[in-house]
Order: sequence, then C-alpha cells, then structure tokens
Amino acid sequence: MKIRDGQLRAPVYIGVSRIFPQETLYPTMLQWRTLTFYENSRVRSPLLLLFHIPHLSAEYRLTWILDTLRRTDFTRLETTGETYVDYMGGAIYPESLIRVHTDFLHRSVLGNTHSVSNSSKLSLKCADEARAAVLSFFRAPPEYTVIFTTNATGALKLVGESFPFSGGSAYVLSADSHNSVHGIREFATGRGSRVCYIPCLPHGGIDPALAKNILLRNHPRHKDLSPSLFALTGQSNITNSKSSLSLIEYASSLGYNTILDAAALAPTSVVSLEDTPVDAMAISFYKMFGFPTGVGALVVKKSFLAQLKRPWFAGGTVDVVQVPGSIVTRSHSAHEQFEDGTINYLTLPAITDGLRFLSAYLPFLPLRLTTLLHYVISSLTRLRHDTTGTPVVCILSRTPSKRLRSVGEQADTGSIISLVFLSPSGEMIPNSFVEHAASQHNISLRTGCMCNPGGAAAILNIQDEMKQLYAGVTRKDFEDFMGKELGVVRISFGLASNFYDAWQVIRFATLMSNERTREVMWSQWTEASGDMIGQAI
Repeated sequence: MKIRDGQLRAPVYIGVSRIFPQETLYPTMLQWRTLTFYENSRVRSPLLLLFHIPHLSAEYRLTWILDTLRRTDFTRLETTGETYVDYMGGAIYPESLIRVHTDFLHRSVLGNTHSVSNSSKLSLKCADEARAAVLSFFRAPPEYTVIFTTNATGALKLVGESFPFSGGSAYVLSADSHNSVHGIREFATGRGSRVCYIPCLPHGGIDPALAKNILLRNHPRHKDLSPSLFALTGQSNITNSKSSLSLIEYASSLGYNTILDAAALAPTSVVSLEDTPVDAMAISFYKMFGFPTGVGALVVKKSFLAQLKRPWFAGGTVDVVQVPGSIVTRSHSAHEQFEDGTINYLTLPAITDGLRFLSAYLPFLPLRLTTLLHYVISSLTRLRHDTTGTPVVCILSRTPSKRLRSVGEQADTGSIISLVFLSPSGEMIPNSFVEHAASQHNISLRTGCMCNPGGAAAILNIQDEMKQLYAGVTRKDFEDFMGKELGVVRISFGLASNFYDAWQVIRFATLMSNERTREVMWSQWTEASGDMIGQAI
C-alpha cells in the first residue's frame, strides 16, 4: 500500500480460514529464548507453554498477523528488552509510520494554513485528507465534521465551555469517567445547571436501567430553553468496563445533547457513527496509534456546532474583527470557528497514515487482547505467596464475560487489568514499590487512580470515604486518612501486545510471591526513595 511514495505496513485483511504453514502461525514465538514459566514448572518452551494453556492456542493463532507486525514494526521492544503494558496511557507508534511521515516531511514544504501560498495549500490538503480519514474511519455520515484539538481533553473542554447551559439545564454523566469529563461540571454549575451522576457499579461501569431512570428524571422539559447534556464514557480507563452505546440514542430521544468520550474505546474497538449518531465524540490519536502526540479531535455534527457559543475568539476563527469596537464575524467554515490559532499542520499527514494503518489490524485486536486478558487474569489469580499460601494479587477490574472465538468479534470489555498486590498477611503493598520494582525488570506499567476518581473509588470500595472529602483536601491528606496509598496497578494491552508480554507480567508477579526476592526489591526501592528524598531536601 503506497502512501505518498512511502511504504506503510498495513496489509489487506486476509481470511483466517486459509491454511498457513506451521512456521507462519508462530512468527515471533520461534525467536523467543527458552523461558521459565514458574520456578518449579516443567514447561520450558514458550511454544509448548502456549499449548499448555487451555483455550489460548486456537484463538491466539488466528491473530498471527499481529505477531508479524510486532516482529517487523516494533523491533525496538526486542532490542531494548522493554515490556510495554501501558497502552491505555499511550500506544507505541509503529516504526513504518514514523518512516513514512519523516520521509514526507523531508520531501515537502509545508506552510501555515492561513495563507494561499503553495506551501499553505499543501498543508490545507493534508488537513482535509486527515479530516476525511477520521470521518471514514468512524463511518461518519455527511452531517459530521472534524475539529482538531490538542487531545481528547481539549475536545471535551471545547464542548463544555461552549455549551449553552442554563438554570434549567442538567449535565448527566457516569461516576466512572475521566476527570476531563468531570471537569465539564464546572461550566455547568457556573451557569446554574444541576449535575447528575450515574453511580458506578462495584466492578466499574454503570447499570443501563439505572442510567435510563436518571436520564428520564432529569430530561429537559424544553430543549431550546434549558438545553441539557449527557456525557457517556465509552470505555473506562481503570475499571475496564464498556458502556452500552444505546444509551446515547435513548438520551437523544429525551431531548439531551450527547457527547461520547471515546479516548479509551477507539484504540481497540469499532466505533460507527452511523450506528451511534452521537452529537459529538472526543478522541486522542496517540492513544490509537502512538503518533502524533498533541493532536486530538472532536468529531461532531454541524447542527450541534450551531448550538454552541464560543466564550472568546482567536486567530483563525474569525473573518472580521472591529478594533476598537465589538463587531466580530466568525469564519465561514464550521470547523475553523472552533480551531483556535494554527492547527498542528506538520503532523496531520501522520493521522491519515495512522488511521489507515490501524484499520488494517483493528479486526484482530479484540480476539488477541481478550485471549491475553483471560490468560493473565487466570494465571495471576492462582499465584500464592511461598510463605503463607495467600493470594499475591487482587483483581479489581471487570473481566470479559464472554470468550471470543473469531476475528472481527467485539469484546464486552477493554483490555485492562487493574489490581493491587498483597503482602503475605493480606495487606496492600504500596503501588509506588510495585512500579519501581516493575521498572527494574523493564516493565512499563502504571499506578494510581488514572484520572478517574469515581471508577477508582468504586473498585477500591472507598466511595463512602470519598463523600467525606472537604474543600482544599490533597491526595496526601486523603492517603493519610486512609492509612495507605490510593490507586491501583494498571496493566493494559494494545496493538503490539503478544504472549511474551503477558508472560513477563506473570513472571514479575511470580517474583513478588517469593519472600527473598521481594525483600531484595524492597531494599532497592527504599534505598532509591531515600536518595530521591535526600535530593529533594
């Protein structure tokens, strides 16, 4: 597939019913070193280990093309020895995407889009191609347009600050949402609107029946006089729950305007705006294919944009400004009215290429990732401390309720495992220690509340304590009150994840179950923490 004289590794979808040579089914596994699963395990070969695991081999083999991708487009994972399991924090970019993009930059002269020069025309052409690629990727009908923002947070803020909240309006959202969704409540309450939360279930997500009830109780009586907004988190970044997108259509039928936070959903799930005609949707491209950072988008209906009122204007958003005076004529183009200043035109060509790249592999991801998820969860829950026989971890996030069998099926959860490590006595081991120890073993994971306090409170069972917070409270205050660090250890799989990554996570957890090994890692952590404290003082 040639793209601007470059070559991007994005193969055409191949039917999985075709018979492949045995060596093709395991393109990366044949290169693995001999690995030891458990210290006392007789299973030494990773290939044998694959068949040793019930239900894994058949489904995993159907996603062999992702192993080929890993071997050819993510070679730095092998050369650096890094196990990357923080895809929810940010995807890692395919190397061919960077080569194609840098080659294009080497050969092209791009200029500010606010001109009519040749360089400006080329930038505008690239921007238009990127908009078209976004609309095509999400199967958006002609009524949609694309506004480029800094990220999904910027897209959500754009709606929040411009939405015509009033005294009779309501802002309805899930407690299991990112802080960028919660932040819109500042605009709502500032204009006298009420904020209505849909409670988070113990393992994350929301009850659709309860959500409908809350939407019904708070729906706008007069849509034009008291416009109301329903924000739905497509997938939680901490509880691993997916929301029923049918709630968007239900809310619309009650007169709500709707916005979908798809930042966590879009990287591994098919989102069709034909099937889910939400008024606006927020995305971040770096979460989808790793590059570029600093660019997101609001995919939005033009009719919804007409209801929004910008609180200010800036360069690029206006046609005429009277100075001195008060007359302002906005730009004719709908998207230009909402893109403050100059868009990130140097990186937009990579969005077109990145979406084309991801679309080739997206059908394989749910099957691959749920297979890995089932395997890791079942393995971790069986681990026991060598001294007491008590569990090593406690899984807090939602587990997939169905096992996928074929390419193209969609999963009912994301690809996240949120957990806490436990001491032999059953106490929570500090997340900061776990993160440090993982880093020492070249594992990139994340700890904390993931900017999702509602979801974190639910799965940690501290919702009652959350209600006791007071103005000015800090995280340290809250942790002192609880007597422990707050948050979870999050493992998240993505585009380049394979069985080796899953095995490394289990291997690390196995080390944590060994008292002698854990004590060594603890000493290393306390020494490093002491050094950092000393430097800070």
